Amino acid sequence: MEVNQANKRRGIYLLPNLFTTAALFSGFYAIIAAFNGRFEPAVIAIFVAMILDGVDGRVARLTNTQSAFGAEYDSLSDMVSFGLAPAILIYAWSLSHLGKLGWIAAFIYTAGAALRLARFNTQLAEADKRFFQGLPSPAAAAIIAGMVWVSIDAEKLGVDFRWLAMLLTLFTGVLMVSNVRFYSFKKLDLHGRVPFVALLAMVLVFVLISLHPPQVLFATFIIYALSGPAVTIWLLLRRKRQLRHTGSHPPAPPSPPPTSPAS
Repeated sequence: MEVNQANKRRGIYLLPNLFTTAALFSGFYAIIAAFNGRFEPAVIAIFVAMILDGVDGRVARLTNTQSAFGAEYDSLSDMVSFGLAPAILIYAWSLSHLGKLGWIAAFIYTAGAALRLARFNTQLAEADKRFFQGLPSPAAAAIIAGMVWVSIDAEKLGVDFRWLAMLLTLFTGVLMVSNVRFYSFKKLDLHGRVPFVALLAMVLVFVLISLHPPQVLFATFIIYALSGPAVTIWLLLRRKRQLRHTGSHPPAPPSPPPTSPAS
C-alpha cells in the first residue's frame, strides 16, 4: 500500500498536460516552419498554441487536477511557443534584413518573455487576479504573428516592413516586462447564467474572426496592447482623485477634555 501511494504521489495528471504538450508541439512546429520559410503555417501554429494554452488551465481547474508540475510545465511550454517561436518567426521573416539590429531586437523580445513568465510565477500568490502586470506573452506573440499574417495575406515581403517589425518587436518585448496593467478576464463568470444577448455577441465575434482572421486577430490584440496603458493611466488618475478627495477633508482633531474652573 505504501508503494502504491508513493507511485501515486510521483505521478502526474495526464489530461491537462496533454494539452500543454500539444501547445509545446505547436510552438516547436512554428519554429521549424519559420526556419523553412513557411511563415503562414508558423503563424497558424502560434495561434493554435494560444488556444491550447488557454484550454489546459481551464481543464485543470474544472477537473481539479492542478499541480506544481503542471504549472512549471506550462511556463516552459509558454517560453517556447510565445517566447522563442515569435522571435524566430519575425527574425526569419523580416528582422534578418537588419543584421545585428534584427537579432538584437528578437533577443530583447525573447528575454522580455522569459522575464515576464518568471515574474508571473513568483508573484502568482500576491497578484491582483483582475489584472496582469505587463503584457501577457500569448498576447505579445499574437501581435508579432498577426503582423506577419496580415503582411502575407496582403502579399507583402518582410523586407518592406523591417523597421516597423523591429519597432513592434521592441514595443511588445518591453511591454511584457513593464508595470502596465492589463485586464485578465479571470473574473468572468463562465458557470452562471448570462443574458441571451451575451451568447449572440459571442456568435458575432466568431463570425467577425471567420470573415478575415489575419486582420481581425491582429487588430484585436493591438487594441488589447493599447488598452493596458489606458487602464494604467485611468487607475493612476482615480487614485490621485481619491487622495485629493481625502486630503481636502482631513479628519477633525479630537477636542480637548473640558477643564474645571480654577478654585
